[in-house]
Amino acid sequence: MPILKNDTGLYVDLYELTMAQGHFMNGKNDLPAVFDYFFRGIPYGGGYVIFAGLMDLLEMLERYRFDDDDCAYLESIGLDKEFTKYLSNFKHRLTIHAPREGEIVFPNEPIVRVEGSIIEAQIVETVLLNMLNFESLIATKAARIRYAAGEKIVSDFGLRRAQGLAGIHGSRAAIIGGIHSTSNVFSAKLFDLKTTGTQAHSWIQTYGDELEAFRQFAKVFPQRCILLVDTYNTLQSGVPNAITVAKEMESRGEKLQAIRLDSGDLAYLSKRARAMLDEAGLQYVKIIASNQLDEYIIRSLDTQGAPIDGFGIGTRLITGNNEGALDGVYKIAMVGDTPLMKISDNIEKMTLPGCKKIYRYINGEGIFNGDAVVLDSEEGVDWMYHPHKPDMFKRMDTMKKEELTQIVMNNGEVVIEKESPYEIAEYVQRRMQMLSEEHKRFEFPHIYKVGISKQLMELRSKMIRDIKIGGR
Repeated sequence: MPILKNDTGLYVDLYELTMAQGHFMNGKNDLPAVFDYFFRGIPYGGGYVIFAGLMDLLEMLERYRFDDDDCAYLESIGLDKEFTKYLSNFKHRLTIHAPREGEIVFPNEPIVRVEGSIIEAQIVETVLLNMLNFESLIATKAARIRYAAGEKIVSDFGLRRAQGLAGIHGSRAAIIGGIHSTSNVFSAKLFDLKTTGTQAHSWIQTYGDELEAFRQFAKVFPQRCILLVDTYNTLQSGVPNAITVAKEMESRGEKLQAIRLDSGDLAYLSKRARAMLDEAGLQYVKIIASNQLDEYIIRSLDTQGAPIDGFGIGTRLITGNNEGALDGVYKIAMVGDTPLMKISDNIEKMTLPGCKKIYRYINGEGIFNGDAVVLDSEEGVDWMYHPHKPDMFKRMDTMKKEELTQIVMNNGEVVIEKESPYEIAEYVQRRMQMLSEEHKRFEFPHIYKVGISKQLMELRSKMIRDIKIGGR
């Protein structure tokens, strides 16, 4: 049995199906509903999130079906036969609004808006949260690593440390965030990514003699020879043997591409190795570093002047270390023509009612200056208000604005062109240039301003009063 069949209906939590069955049995199949996807906190103590996973989600939703085998299984776990008969003919007609994949987004703004019948909109919650939360988490980590590495090459080495099959989409998300290539062959084929790979210590150990191991590798891979130099002693044998092989390759009209450091004091070893390579006239040979790297270690190496040309990042990229998940949620905002909102003693957990969209405002220098969440009927705002402090507001009419979301799925069909992960990555980098440095820093980043329109604020206030008066 394949892990994921062409139809993906069972990619769902049971409670979505039990609620859907309840709506079905109560005759609410066609009741219109609107749900919002948003997140409340930024991972890694950072100042932004990279929105990723959209195209993967849309492609899964296009084939969201329940076959006979699925329906038989659902009956075996207690779902009603009449409901499973309904599911056997299920084909949603959802309309979805979302930003372009790769957009920079912020907490508490309705990034994705899902419109459809209550059953359609409810039943896709799990797959939507699964894809968007995970890929956005990894893309954000990758963007932070790219920011620290600057123009240096960074590769994804993380598949072996990923949480099972999450590594497949994780490698795609890493590329979107700014990583150049991956060792993950499955994802490289699936998403048309650039592959990379060197060698393990076992290669050197298999040949017994390090120099002979290097020679044999160079013989087989003369066009992409990278030698791992820390199996025995980096400076006394690894680098000297790599230099010997590099000179032998030169005599054949070939060039050693790089050496790789995978342990020890990377700053010290890279400086010594660079000096040894340069003294041998091998200025073109690059130095690659790996071993539990992340954005902080890369920044530290750069501060120390380590002459490292590229990095291989594994565990701390593909697992989103040190965050377990992006806390994205999916909340109902309207049913029929009636706006809905969640009430809480914690004002920050109250949701925004009604059908909404986002405008982004850009100052005269081309820098993002704030996002306004407005009702769908509004065409921008002159002023936006703090979501929880109405006495704090900001004038917006002096700036250029752009609507952040677009229709990406209409009547169940994808209506945007598919972009490659590298095209999305280029978009990420263009948008990152429009984000001020204060939001990119790792320590105490400046909080990006997300406000709401006066109309939305008044609607929310009225609903809170009505709910409290009605005792609900």
